[in-house]
Amino acid sequence: MVRLTRIYTKTGDKGETSLGDGSRVPKNALRVEAFGTVDETNAAIGLARLSAKGKLDQMLARIQNDLFDLGADLCVPEATNGARTRLRVAETQVTRLEREIDVMNSQLKALDSFVLPGGSPVSAHLHLARAVARRAERLMVELSQREMVGDTALRYINRLSDHLFVASRYANAKGARDVLWKPGANRGKSE
Repeated sequence: MVRLTRIYTKTGDKGETSLGDGSRVPKNALRVEAFGTVDETNAAIGLARLSAKGKLDQMLARIQNDLFDLGADLCVPEATNGARTRLRVAETQVTRLEREIDVMNSQLKALDSFVLPGGSPVSAHLHLARAVARRAERLMVELSQREMVGDTALRYINRLSDHLFVASRYANAKGARDVLWKPGANRGKSE
């Protein structure tokens, strides 16, 4: 378990931070950007949880813990020299997301249009979390093109954005309050 006794260390005052393996990198390093954006996704989910209830809130609570696992996974570069094993995202976490997506989606009607963020506060916050998760995924993919990133971590973040989309519809009275995109709806209209 983590024990924090002091919040500031002054070790980052010159623009560097430590990774989980002890190596020092600039605070704007791609790996730091990736796990920082995972943290931002977690914060956006925290906002959604302020309005979420019941099973949806329980799912989001599990996801918030998963995102700390994902951050820990990204914080320690994949070992290539037999270094001791660190916390990594597990396939069971991806599978759980897929099961939850399937259960929620089975209760939604099929879409005939794209969905705009909104409809309810929790849905709007879930759309925001989905957009941030997609940014985290883009950063993780870019990182994986330069350094080793676990395949399971990449699958998790991809599945998470799908989960958050379906959850946003589920939170909108199972899709009844979805705000649908109307292509070209405002062309030629003046105020």
